[in-house]
Amino acid sequence: MQDKDIEKLIQSEKKRQKSVINLIASENYVSKDVLTALGSELTNKYAEGYPGARFYGGNTIIDDIERMAQNRALSLFGLSSKKWHVNVQPLSGSPANVAVYTALVPYGAKIMGMTLSHGGHLTHGHKVSTTGMIWTQVPYGVSSGTEKLDYEELLQIAKKEKPALIVAGYTAYPRKIDWKKMRMIADACGALLMVDMSHIAGLIAGKSYPSPFPYADIVTTTVHKTLRGPRSALIFSKIDERGLYTKIDKAIFPGMQGGPHMNQIAAVAVALREANTKEFAQYTKQVIANAQSLAKELKNLGWRIITGGTDSHMVLVDTWMDGTGISGKVASEKLEEQGIIVNMNTVPFDTRKPFDPSGIRLGSAAETTRGKTEKDFVKIAQKIDKILRA
Repeated sequence: MQDKDIEKLIQSEKKRQKSVINLIASENYVSKDVLTALGSELTNKYAEGYPGARFYGGNTIIDDIERMAQNRALSLFGLSSKKWHVNVQPLSGSPANVAVYTALVPYGAKIMGMTLSHGGHLTHGHKVSTTGMIWTQVPYGVSSGTEKLDYEELLQIAKKEKPALIVAGYTAYPRKIDWKKMRMIADACGALLMVDMSHIAGLIAGKSYPSPFPYADIVTTTVHKTLRGPRSALIFSKIDERGLYTKIDKAIFPGMQGGPHMNQIAAVAVALREANTKEFAQYTKQVIANAQSLAKELKNLGWRIITGGTDSHMVLVDTWMDGTGISGKVASEKLEEQGIIVNMNTVPFDTRKPFDPSGIRLGSAAETTRGKTEKDFVKIAQKIDKILRA
C-alpha cells in the first residue's frame, strides 16, 4: 500500500486478531476468497437498480454476479425460486429489517418483538432505534422461571395487542426456537411472521438448527456471523398473492438505498458457495458442540449459565450472580486484558444498567473456524474462570 499509515493499522489489527481468543458471538473469520472479492474491481461499478433493470450501462457481468448470489442463497437453504425470492442488496442487518417494516407495516402500527434486555435486537422495535420511533413495539420476553420463551404467554400478548408483524429470532437467546408455534401465534392474531435468523443462519444452513422457512413469511439475516461471510444482509420473502417481495424490493431500492455494493454481493456469493458443502455442515455441528462444552465447564466451575445451557453457538453467563461475582463490564475488561474477547450483556430481568450489566455473551463460531474442539473450549472455560476469580 502507498498509504503506510493505514497499512500499519491494518497489519496491527491482523496481529491483534491472531493473538486473541475471540468469543464475540457475532464475529467470525472469512476465507481469503471472500476477502479477494471484497477488495476486487467490482468496487468501481455503480449498479443502481436490479438485474435486467439497471439505470447505468455496463452491468451485464454485474447482473450475472447478483443473480448468482440470489441462486446460491436459495440453494443453500433448499428453497424453490418459484416459492421464495431473495434480495441480496441490503448493506447490513439493521437496514434490512427496516426495509421489511417500511414495505409491509404502516407507520405507527405494532411490531411484536423481544425486549432488548431479554435478548432481542434494537431493530425489533426498541424505543432508541428508528424502528421504535416509527413503529410501536409490543414487547415480549422470556419466563422468569426458565429464562426461555413461554409460547402460551406470547399467544396471549399477540391476541390482545394484534400486531401487524411478529419478529422471531434473537441476538442473545441461546435455545432453539419453535418456529411452528411462532407461526400459530402469528396466525392467531393475523400477523405476518418475520424471522431474523442473523445469529443462527449458518447453523440453519448446515442443518444443525431447525429451519424457519416452512413457517415464516419473511426471513432476514446478516451474513457475517455463523454464516461466515462479509458484512452484508439478505431478505427472503414468500412469493404469493400478497406481493411481499415486490414491496420489499421497492423498499430497498429506490426506497432506502441507491447503488448496491457489488464487491460485497460477490463476497456474499463466495460465502454462500462455501457454506453449501459437507465441510461447512460439519463445522456447524462442531460450533454447537463447542458452545455446549464451554457452557458445561463454566457451569461446573460455579458460574450461572442463562437457561442452563445452549442449543446454538451462544452462551450467556451471569457473572454478577446477585452480587457474589463481578459485573459484565468488569468481566469483559478483565478478560480482554488477558487476551479473551467477549461482550458484556444484560441477562433476563437484569437489575443492573445496560452499560454495566450482570453478564457476558460468549460465542463459539470464530474459534471453531480456527479449528478448536470441545477439549479446547474446556480449557478456555477454565481460563475464563481463573481470570474472573483473580
